[in-house]
Order: sequence, then C-alpha cells, then structure tokens
Amino acid sequence: MANLCQLCQQRPATTRVTRAVGNRRTTEELCDVCASQRSRFGRVGLGTSLFDQFFSGFDDEDFGGLRGTPEAIRQPVERYDITEAFSEDTRRVLASAFEAAQKAGAPAIDTEHLLVAIARDPGGQEVLTRLKMDPARVAQRAEAEMRRGKRPMERPELSPHAKRALELAYEEAYALGHSYVGPEHMLLGLLQEGEGTASEILRELGVKHQDAREAVKDALAPGAEKKRSDTPTLDEYCRDLTQLASEGKLDPVVGRANEIETTLEILSRRTKNNPCLIGEPGVGKTAIAEGIAQRITSQSVPDTLRDKRVMQLDLSALLAGSKYRGEFEERLKKVMDEVKGHSEEMILFIDEVHTLVGAGAAEGAMDAGNMLKPALARGELHVIGATTLNEYRKNIEKDAALERRFQPVLVPEPTPEQAIEILEGLKDRYESHHRVRINDEAIVAAVELSDRYIQGRFLPDKAIDLVDQAAARVRLRQTARPQRLTNAEHSVAKAQRSLAEARDRKDTKRAQECEVRLKEAKKEESVAQKEWKSAKREETPEVTDRDIAEVLSRMTGIPVTQMTEDERKKLMYLEQRLHERVIGQDEAIRALSQAIRRARAGLKDPNKPIGSFFFLGPTGVGKTELAKTLAELMFGEEKALIRFDMSEYMEKHTVSRLVGAPPGYVGYEEGGQLTEAVRRRPYAVLLFDEVEKAHPDVFHILLQVLDDGRLTDAQGKVVSFKNTVIIGTSNLGSKSIQEATERKEPQDRIRERVMSVLKGHFPPEFLNRIDEAVMFEPLNRAQIREIVNLMLERTRRLLHGQAIQMEVTPAGIDALLERGWDPTYGARPMRREIQRSIEGPISESLISGKLRENSRVRVDFREGAFKFEEVETVEERPERPAAEEQPPAVH
Repeated sequence: MANLCQLCQQRPATTRVTRAVGNRRTTEELCDVCASQRSRFGRVGLGTSLFDQFFSGFDDEDFGGLRGTPEAIRQPVERYDITEAFSEDTRRVLASAFEAAQKAGAPAIDTEHLLVAIARDPGGQEVLTRLKMDPARVAQRAEAEMRRGKRPMERPELSPHAKRALELAYEEAYALGHSYVGPEHMLLGLLQEGEGTASEILRELGVKHQDAREAVKDALAPGAEKKRSDTPTLDEYCRDLTQLASEGKLDPVVGRANEIETTLEILSRRTKNNPCLIGEPGVGKTAIAEGIAQRITSQSVPDTLRDKRVMQLDLSALLAGSKYRGEFEERLKKVMDEVKGHSEEMILFIDEVHTLVGAGAAEGAMDAGNMLKPALARGELHVIGATTLNEYRKNIEKDAALERRFQPVLVPEPTPEQAIEILEGLKDRYESHHRVRINDEAIVAAVELSDRYIQGRFLPDKAIDLVDQAAARVRLRQTARPQRLTNAEHSVAKAQRSLAEARDRKDTKRAQECEVRLKEAKKEESVAQKEWKSAKREETPEVTDRDIAEVLSRMTGIPVTQMTEDERKKLMYLEQRLHERVIGQDEAIRALSQAIRRARAGLKDPNKPIGSFFFLGPTGVGKTELAKTLAELMFGEEKALIRFDMSEYMEKHTVSRLVGAPPGYVGYEEGGQLTEAVRRRPYAVLLFDEVEKAHPDVFHILLQVLDDGRLTDAQGKVVSFKNTVIIGTSNLGSKSIQEATERKEPQDRIRERVMSVLKGHFPPEFLNRIDEAVMFEPLNRAQIREIVNLMLERTRRLLHGQAIQMEVTPAGIDALLERGWDPTYGARPMRREIQRSIEGPISESLISGKLRENSRVRVDFREGAFKFEEVETVEERPERPAAEEQPPAVH
C-alpha cells in the first residue's frame, strides 16, 4: 500500500478499514494512528436529538438498566455527529454523571454531575492536580451544589448547559489539534460554558481558562498539526463548508434526502455537472449545500466525490475594496485558477448565483458571469449554484449560454410535517445556544401557527424564526433581575447617599442610623442576590406553545394566544358593548358578534375571512358606526378600520388601484391600496362604504377575497385576508325598507323585497359569497332620543377638558328631537342640530369670556329658543364623574 492515509494525508496507509455508512459498507486505506481513531469519526447521525444516538449506544448495565430508547427515526439527519469523537474515558465519565444525577433525582444530567464525574476520572484528576486543585474537594463542592429531586429521569437526557459544554469540549479538542474528546476537554468545555453550576464552582475556586488549557496541553500528547493551506485566495474569499462540517459548526440537515441525492447525481456526471438549486427564499437551498459538505465529511458520498472540499464563494468580499478597473477581475481569476488547479478536490458553491450576472461589469469590462462561462463549458469548474425562482427567471434564463451550464434542481417548500421534523433536528442547537428547553408542543405550534398566519414567507425559515425568537424571549425573561433585588439595590444606594450627606454635615446620630439602614439593606440585597442565583441555577426555562403564540402575536398583531378571562368576558358580552355606542339594530349586532366568537374559538373556516357582511338600510341608521365600534372593541383602536369609499372606484380605470397598476404603468412599484393596507395591518375591519357605487369589475376582484381569503397584487405577491372582517354597506333598498316599516310589514317580506333589489344590481356569484346580508331598520323616536344623549355626552367630554360642566334639561332634549329628527335621513341631521343649537353658542360664550373656567352651564328650551344659564361656579376643577366616562374600549 503506497498510498497516503485517506484521513491525515501525511503518513503512509498501512491498514484497510471497512465500516458501515448508512446501508452501505465502505473501505478506507488508513495509517495505524488514524485507524485506531477512525471509528469515532464520520458517521451520519440519525435521530431527532444530537445525543440520542450516543445514549442509545450504551448497554443497559451502563445506566443501571434505565437506558432510554429514542423515538422511531422518520427522516435522516445529515450532520457530523460530535459524539462519535468521544473517547472511552468520556463515555465512562458520562455514565458516571448519569448515575450521580439519578441518585440525586435530577431531571437531567447537568454540568455539576459532569464535574463530579470528571473529578473522579484519572484524566480529569491529573489536570486538576496540575492546576494545584484537590480533585476530592472539587467533587465534594459539586455534590453540594446538586439539585435534589424526587423523580429520577426515565432515560438519559442532557440539560441545555451540559449540551453546550460538550459542544465546547469538542471545539476545544479541535483547537488543540486532538483527534478525540476526552475528560480533559470536557473540563475546558465546562469552564468556557460560563453559565452552568460547574462553571461557577470552577471560577470560585480560582480556575482560569487559559491556565486550564495549558494544563491540558501538558497532560496530553500533542495532536497532529494542521497542514499549511495551498489555496490562500480561496481561503480569503470563501468559506470551507467541509471544514465547518468537520468542526460540527453546521446545523443538521433534515428531510432533504431526495434533493441531496439529485444534487450528488448531477455532481457525479461527466459533463454539465453543475447543479443549480432553485426555490423560494427560506426553504433550505443553502442547507442542501451544507448537507452535501456534511456527507463528504462523513464519507457517505460516491467515490468520485470523496475528499472534495465545498467552498462557498463570498462575492461581496471579492467586490469589496476593488477600486481600480481590473482589480475585481484579477481576484476572480485567481479564485478560478486555484479551483482549476485543485479541480479533483474542489466544489465551488455560489449562493445567490444570480448576482454573478452583471457583477463587476463596467464599460469595456466583462462581468463575473461571462468570465465563468468558458471554464464551466470546459468542465474546469465544479459549481453548485443557489437562487430563487424569480431571480433565476430574470437573470439566468434570459442568458441562454449561462443557463445551459447549469442543471436546475427544484427545492420545494417542505410540508408542515417535514418542517416539524426539521425543527426537531435543530432543537438541540437552539437549546444549547439559548440555554433553554424547547418542548415538542412548541415545535408543532411554531410550524402550524407560522404556516397559517405568516404569509409571504416559507417553511421552515419562518417557523425557525419563531422558535429562535421565543427561546431568546424566554431566556431574557429568566435572566431579568427580580423586583426584590432591584428594590434592595435602590435601598442600598439610597442609604449610601444618606450616610454620605450625614457625614458631610457632621451629624453623628443620623450617620449611625444610616449605617444601620445600610447594613440591613446590604443584607437584604445579599439574600435577594442568592435567591436569584439559586432560582436561575435550579430552573431551566422552557419554551412552550404559549411562548410561540405570544411571539407571533407581537410580530403580526393577530391574537393567537389562549383567551384570558377578560377576553372571555369581552366576547360573551360583545353585543352589550356594541349596544353602548350603536342604538337598536339587534339583528346586525347579533350576526357580527357570533362571527367574531366563532373565529376566536377556532371554529371558522381557516381559508376564509373571519366574516363577510352586507349592511343594508337607509342612511344615518348606524351602519358605518357599527363597523367603527367593532374595530375599537376587538382590535384596540378605530385605526384598525380600513375604509374604502367605493365612489372613488366608479370608473373602470380606477379598479386597478385596489391591487396596483399593471407593469409599464405609472405607480406599478407602489402596490395596491387594498393589498398594501392589509399587508401592513393583517388583523383589521375592512369597510367598503356604498358598494353599489363601485364599478362592476370591483366585485370580480373581491370574489377571490371572499372565497379563498387571499388576493394577488400586480407584483405577484399574495396577501392574506384570513384575519379580517369584511363589511360592505349599501343604501340599495333603503326606500323599500322605509316604506315597508311605515306600513309595519313583517320582516320576512321586507327582506324578500330588499334581496330582489340586490339581485338586480350585484352579480349572483358575489352575493353568494357574502356570509350574511343584514338589514338595518329605520330609527324610531325612542332610539333617536338615546342617540341624542350619546351625542351630548361627547359634547360634555369636550367641555370637561375646558373645566366646564354642561347639563341639558328634558325640554332641551325634546327641542333637539323636534328640530333634528328626520326619519328619512336618520341620525346625521341630529349631529348638525347639536352643533348649530348648542355647541355654536357655547363656543361664542367661551371666546367672548362670558363663560369662564370651572363653570356649570344649563341648557334649557323656553319661549321658542335655547337658553344658556350659568347656574353656579365650581371652585375646583371637577372630577370626571363615572357616569360621564366614555364606554370602555377593550384592548
């Protein structure tokens, strides 16, 4: 065997090693040193947890017969499994740590259990002795800090702190040039982890990371030195994905086996062996390239691709700082020459490959795409590209010469089930980073809620973002200083200031009192500090589905959290609250309230809006006011009402303004008025006022909104209307309603007459998609009287801001009714009458000075005119009486 060792590429190969990789067996030629260590490297890990496979590899006696079995594997996870590098000593230490955790009844193996086991291991004891530490004392200290519980864990499980420590141990071993992870590296990992109990113990004992590292170097034989790179340009402008994979720094790739296999097949071709990954943003194109790097590292690729290096080109680094003409081209030429010189071992990965077209182009110069074409055509470059569907169509498809160099590989968006498995594979990394636990319900909620409520983005990216942000939120909440500690710190600072002032004034007695208070405050601060540290150490925060829902609500404004007691009451008494501002119209309020309750209880069709209603009736009966009230009660403010006056869309050419101007027309870049409004506020009430005035083409646009809960704008973006309440108002049939009401006809007959009018004006497919057509009845005298009181209440509130109280006598209200009520025009004339008869004269008196602040004015009607009398002067600014408060809007 004259070949070099396939692993170290330094010593001559002396041994053939056969091992299983997945379902295949592979043979490697290794030197004696690498052959002894090779079995600990390079396998493809399977399972949903980074350490599940490792723990499942122990015999029952290793864990006292309590070894757990991981769940059935559904999808392969492409990653470099760092547990394969664990030495036998490390495995023994982990088994000992499990026994210690089991005896203490701990819910998981934590850093203090690892420290106890390391302090009892010969390798760990040697390092601690070199640090002038007593291993027995370290073990006793760690045992004293162990959490005690009543229920032992059902199967071996690592806490987030322990997982992070083991990952750092692997990085320490790699940095030291060692080909395995031993107890000595675990000690370094515990020190570097920084937040666990073991790290606190070691710091308190005076152990420093650099000293410990030197002790490990002295205790262990030096590992192999790294080879000097012979590709300096690639190292400067590229990321070595295979190197990152071997260091365990790439996230695992789950559920993309078909796409990875297709890409490997194209890479193995003789010609046109340049795959281009095409898919929507966030579906995992870059992850596929990383998965290929991990497969190469684990040797689970065809022989033609073994020992290849996947280098990710950073095009921005190539362009950065290239001030003079030809400098960019020179850099790219060097990169290409190095790739050509190592064509047998180099694969160039270009993310966002469409940026090559036009990159570095100047007058008389060639762009990057044209420079790559000849080398791609001759097969001198091995390239993997990645881009989106739109960018591929706009930049690469139009260049036929460049397009034929690539073989497209479509990367579809994963299904929700696949996305759940992807997140399960990534869970360990996020738990380790955030030092939290992420339960299974949170993973499922992240996928389901993001799939339903976050539009315009794709799985698994949007679900990963939810989990990441929720974990960060939970971690920050757990590390926030408690109120007791904050108060104690303020008390200490206040006592110190008082003591300094007393000493400056030479007040001995006061200084002694301040010293006593300062001592008590510091004692309270110390107790609060210890309680906080103990709580942080004992409780590992957990990310639940509720945390995911809270983060989603903050991101989108859509209330998807569990209903609180206040919200339940608000929904149960929604009709009553609507009636506080909308007088009468029981049928309309009932239909609207039922739709809101169905949606909030999760019983509405998930692919349709919350509800769609047609409000019919004469003018001034409360159609628009009901929509405003609903927006304020349900969504917190009247701004949640998005109003469109359909008289603005009477002409055919104005219809396009709803979804945006077509390409080539002015305003194409601005988007549509309807689509942009809903994209910015996806949880709102849409009010289409006086729909009958709109052009008939408007109804064709609204069909898709009412049926599928979505609309595509002129730029091809899909906008979701699934969390909106759609209300259309119309005055059609109002004359029939008025006449039939005066004749006291039954409601069924009135409804038939109105619907016949509607069918004559609106297309049947539009009416058929409306949930309910609601008729508003004309207002009677008693209802108008209640409306007058509501309008006067608004005037009272405005005057209250000027420190003036107003009361209107019954005679004054009767006069307003006589003058302002018109059955034909509803309540709107009443608003004008109050402005003319009451607000106008009062404003004149305020400006002229006749009516002063802190006054009370009485409005009466006598001798055919309104009389304004200042009945008394209030000495102080009056408190706002409870009866005069605005009906509360629930937020």
